[in-house]
Amino acid sequence: MGSGRGTRRIGRAEHPRRPRRGARAALPAPGRDRALPASADGAGVLVVLNRSAGTSVVRSDPANVLRERLPRAELRFLEPGEEPGAVVAEALARPVPPRIVGVCGGDGSVGAVAHVARAAGVPLLVVPGGTFNHFARTAGVASADDAVDALQAGEGVRADVAELAFGETPPITVLNSASVGVYPDVIALRERLRPRFGKWLAGLLAAERMLRRSEPVAVVVGGRRAEVWALFVGVGRNDRGIHAPLQRRELDDGVLDVRVLHRGSRTGAIAALAFGQRTASVLRRLRLVPERVEAFTSTGLTIDVRPRNGLPPGFVHDGEVALDAPAAASADLSAPGYRTRVRVVPAAMDVYRPAARPVAG
Repeated sequence: MGSGRGTRRIGRAEHPRRPRRGARAALPAPGRDRALPASADGAGVLVVLNRSAGTSVVRSDPANVLRERLPRAELRFLEPGEEPGAVVAEALARPVPPRIVGVCGGDGSVGAVAHVARAAGVPLLVVPGGTFNHFARTAGVASADDAVDALQAGEGVRADVAELAFGETPPITVLNSASVGVYPDVIALRERLRPRFGKWLAGLLAAERMLRRSEPVAVVVGGRRAEVWALFVGVGRNDRGIHAPLQRRELDDGVLDVRVLHRGSRTGAIAALAFGQRTASVLRRLRLVPERVEAFTSTGLTIDVRPRNGLPPGFVHDGEVALDAPAAASADLSAPGYRTRVRVVPAAMDVYRPAARPVAG
């Protein structure tokens, strides 16, 4: 992709960087700093905002920050039922398309827009606007102000992604992780409960219900069959202290981080998948989660997923549940179930983020 080549970095003198408003990570963000096209006032920038994404009670409204600091940016609020990727694709098909596309939302929205941005060869502006914001956190973008700082200064990084394909269908761009097993069940139920209970409580209720009624999934990886509670494929290396690789530590290490939680205790499986690193470490000392999980790295793998209770299990990618694609792919495989392929794509796209190291001069 050549989205940053031959582009002047304009507007730095007219729009000096503001003091940081949000908390920045104590350690530098991963990846090599990279010069990207700058926009001092938002000219040439389209930002899609997903109002249905989860929100943070401590974060200021990103839309207000964008209006104030990028007055010439096109802010496009999604209507109910609109898909962020489709909205961006339509904008990029205009006679004069945006030269930079942005997204304010959760990881699912970011992944959908990233897929379209990759295809068009334009850089991506990620504005945290969801509950977890896994990709934005890894990149070092903790707030809307961080995103705007990077855009105005023309600072960014080139990040790896993964491609996930079901059968012979075109691949989907994945930024954080993809998984099959208990976790997709939890996510699917959480989304059904979310309108009534909110995202956090719905997640807890969904995990508890899955504890009582979920069954393992049979998979074949590399010719080896196993019954698993969950199989996760993380983009880039994740923290070793957790069983579910949802928060990548690296942006450009060129590998997939695979974790396989084999069939065992139901309580242990849910505890291992439902909690973060700190809580998981406490539960591990209490022997409520498995001590070990099979883990390895790869650049690509093929996973055959067998039916469960006569139906193809769903696949989750970046928090979004895929049900239709696995069902369609199951018809293309001679054996029962469906086949999915995951591969890492190094240096796949340019993403704005504040420079990890101070710029000299």
